[in-house]
Amino acid sequence: MHSFVYRANALLTFALTVLGLMCILVSLSVNFNSPSPTSQVQILNVSGFRRNRDGDDEVVLKMNISANLQSLFTWNTKQVFVFLAAEYETPKNALNQVSLWDRIIPSEEHAKFWVETKNNYRFVDQGSNLRGKDFNLTLHWHVMPKVGMMFADKIAMAGFRLPDSYTRDSRKSS
Repeated sequence: MHSFVYRANALLTFALTVLGLMCILVSLSVNFNSPSPTSQVQILNVSGFRRNRDGDDEVVLKMNISANLQSLFTWNTKQVFVFLAAEYETPKNALNQVSLWDRIIPSEEHAKFWVETKNNYRFVDQGSNLRGKDFNLTLHWHVMPKVGMMFADKIAMAGFRLPDSYTRDSRKSS
C-alpha cells in the first residue's frame, strides 16, 4: 500500500499536468479567431508646423481617429494597446516612425471609438525634411492575452501630405 505522501505527489503531478495541457489548448484556441478590425484617420488641420531653433521640423496635427477593434477581443484577451504612428522616408533613413497617439483598451465595450485630438507626442524630424513630405498614418495594436503569446498587427493608411511651408517659425518669434 502506498503512503500518503506518495499519493499526494501523484495527485499534484496529475493536476499540474492537466492544468498545463489546458493552458496550451487555451493558447492555441485563439489561433482560430480571425479578427477584422477597421480604422479611419482624418487630418482636420496642421495647427503648427515650424522649424525649431536646433533646425528640426516639428508638426502639430489635429485629427479624427475612429476605429472598431472589437473583433480583436476574445475570451482570452486581457487588453489591447493601440497607437497611431506617422511613417515617412528621408534621404538619411528609409523608414522613420513617430508615435503620435496611444490608448489602452481594457474591454470590448471600449474597442469601438471615435476621438478628435492633437498628437499627444511631438512629431519631430531630426533635420528639415518634413516640408511637402508624403507620409502614412499607421494604426498599430498589440493584443495582450490572459494566457499565451501577445500578437501585434497594424492598418496602414496612405495619402497624407505636409504643407510646403512652415506655419510658424520659432527663429522669427525670438
